[in-house]
Amino acid sequence: MARIVMKFGGTSMAGIERIRSVAARVKREVDAGNQVAVVVSAMAGETDRLVGFCREASALYDPREYDAVVSSGEQVTSGLLAIALQAIGVPARSWLGWQLPIHTDDAHAKARIGTIDTAALDASLAQGEVAVIPGFQGVSADNRITTLGRGGSDTSAVAVAAAMKADRCDIYTDVDGVYTTDPRIVPRARKLHRVTYEEMLELASVGAKVLQTRSVGLAMKEQVRVQVLSSFTGDDAPMADTLPGTMIVGEEEIDDVERQLITGIAHDKNEAKITLVAVPDKPGAVAAIFEPLAAANINVDMIIQNIAHDHGSTDVTFTVPSADLARSMEALNQARGAIGFTDLSHDTRVAKISVVGVGMRSHAGVASTMFTTLGARGINIQAISTSEIKVSVLIHEDETELAVRVLHTAYGLDAEVGA
Repeated sequence: MARIVMKFGGTSMAGIERIRSVAARVKREVDAGNQVAVVVSAMAGETDRLVGFCREASALYDPREYDAVVSSGEQVTSGLLAIALQAIGVPARSWLGWQLPIHTDDAHAKARIGTIDTAALDASLAQGEVAVIPGFQGVSADNRITTLGRGGSDTSAVAVAAAMKADRCDIYTDVDGVYTTDPRIVPRARKLHRVTYEEMLELASVGAKVLQTRSVGLAMKEQVRVQVLSSFTGDDAPMADTLPGTMIVGEEEIDDVERQLITGIAHDKNEAKITLVAVPDKPGAVAAIFEPLAAANINVDMIIQNIAHDHGSTDVTFTVPSADLARSMEALNQARGAIGFTDLSHDTRVAKISVVGVGMRSHAGVASTMFTTLGARGINIQAISTSEIKVSVLIHEDETELAVRVLHTAYGLDAEVGA
């Protein structure tokens, strides 16, 4: 008997017929003698609809009330899946985030999981029940419902898998694995059979939509084996432990034959560039910029401090998630006196393009190839950031697809015709 966590995304839960299909897939695991917990997302498009209501009500909405609104989508699908399972003879019940409970901090809209009490869950599984858990939500110390950020159901699934010591966490999506880049942009993108935690963490953080960044970080920390596979295979498809999805594993499990210089290319249009003009060029000036953003739980990515002006000031440019732009501008304007800038501007017509691969550690020239390839196509680079296994650039959003295609070819990632 194995313990398995199965997570189903929004497209898998988009309507009663698809929920019935998910129920049938879960039943196969139960019939095989496994203990199963299922984590579900809201129906496709539902969270966007709820977020839209919040933004329409107020651009500067209260994050606590935002959580109360947007967490309702997962509550609906968890209850419906439990009903569908019961209808086909599978004992099941739904567990809301506060019923387990899933304890989080109070950073509403992007809360972090602290602990999960699994005593009641363990007892339920031991009795042969399938536990259906709404992803994306938990409860703070003051008993307010919290959400984990977009894509947070992935994090919920990995956290539940770690807490209940599951043998595997299967993430069912609308794609059949992790590809070298978005196949909708590059039809010759290749599916990867294995990806290291570290590579997947970088890919997720720079725009790959397959897994949420924090879910990968948690999987790496807790050594949870994660498999990405499609929920849209036929009813006669093999069981999940034999399906050819993508396994997210430790680097020691990748043999030399599978290693390559670049693993994948990701893009992210959900970025906004902010520039502060004429910031005083003195010690502590940069700290004054980012302290109010940190206090507002806003993540900053690329940072550029330009050459100082003659009058002892400098321009500072950085990027934030587009969803945090309004709150970032508000926080900076409120701190204008302390920072001392003369003007504040923003640009949402940007995209981040990133190349990722553990092979960068031992090979030179990755950045040079990227810059040369983009320059040859007339694509201007607005900002650059790097890590040990990643190079990212900021470009105009209209050039996103061209950049991804030419880089995919430049690094030799295109699949062979007929492969």
